[in-house]
Amino acid sequence: MKKNNSLEEIAAALCAAHTVLLFPHVSVDGDALGSSVALCAALRKAGKTAHVVIEEELPDMVSFLDRGYCTEDPALPARPDVCVCVDCNEYRRFPKRKALFGSGALAMCIDHHKTSAPLLDLNHIDEGAAATAEIIYDLIPLLGVGIDAEIGGALYVGIVTDTGRFQYSNTTRKTHLIAAELHTIGVRTSEISILLYQNERMEKRLLESRILGEAERFANGRAVISCITQKMLKETGGRLDETDGVAEALRDIRGVELACLLKEKSARTIKVSLRSKRDFDAAAFSAENGGGGHARAAGFTVTNRSVADVKALLMRQLAERLS
Repeated sequence: MKKNNSLEEIAAALCAAHTVLLFPHVSVDGDALGSSVALCAALRKAGKTAHVVIEEELPDMVSFLDRGYCTEDPALPARPDVCVCVDCNEYRRFPKRKALFGSGALAMCIDHHKTSAPLLDLNHIDEGAAATAEIIYDLIPLLGVGIDAEIGGALYVGIVTDTGRFQYSNTTRKTHLIAAELHTIGVRTSEISILLYQNERMEKRLLESRILGEAERFANGRAVISCITQKMLKETGGRLDETDGVAEALRDIRGVELACLLKEKSARTIKVSLRSKRDFDAAAFSAENGGGGHARAAGFTVTNRSVADVKALLMRQLAERLS
């Protein structure tokens, strides 16, 4: 286990670097991509060569953030000065990019998940931050550059998505103060909200309808579970990357403490998303299963089991926990 470093130490290493590669986790969300794009833009503003390295197509919901920052190009600097994993701290969160990440002279982590631990050369993990974007907001001025509207917009995406539009319990006074400051510097928050939440395909709504229609309550009504299968995707034309928010919709049902959404990525690979209201620690349960996240929003992946098997297993395990 390595030590947790100060933001000043993180900034000093970045300022000393010439080439920096940023690695958000797979199934990238608003915070991972928003934080990465904001830091990448700031580093370029500071005269660095910086890229956000991805390994899959960006979800429609957040793809507007990429203005030439993201790349899947394998012909990147063979030995970058610094490689940074953003909003995660483990190789398994970016498996196809592991070799490239390991080629960096210095490995760095910037994260806010309580299931993370200092593992790399330099680490800054702040469990009190509502989003990794809050950490990047504090880091950028230490790089000697200002936060402009473009950088601020990316930070706002990270904050608004990881706080559930400022509804989750991780939202703090600081969260609101940062959002207010971003508004002051010219971030068009209403336009970002339209791009994030009012810009959906009809096929997504059809898929959501199927998911909600097949939801099943258990644990004396305290939990609800539903599945997304490859068959449902084919029949509706929806995509897995369009299902962000469905687990929250299940959780929002009156009387439900815990929602569980199973996503069939392939016949024997199931992604599990958990959302809770007050009592159930989703991060702890997910960590037991090789995943992680937040107390009220977390997940993990199960392999070598069918979606039906995973559903039956989780219904038994979660019912026991909730009892």
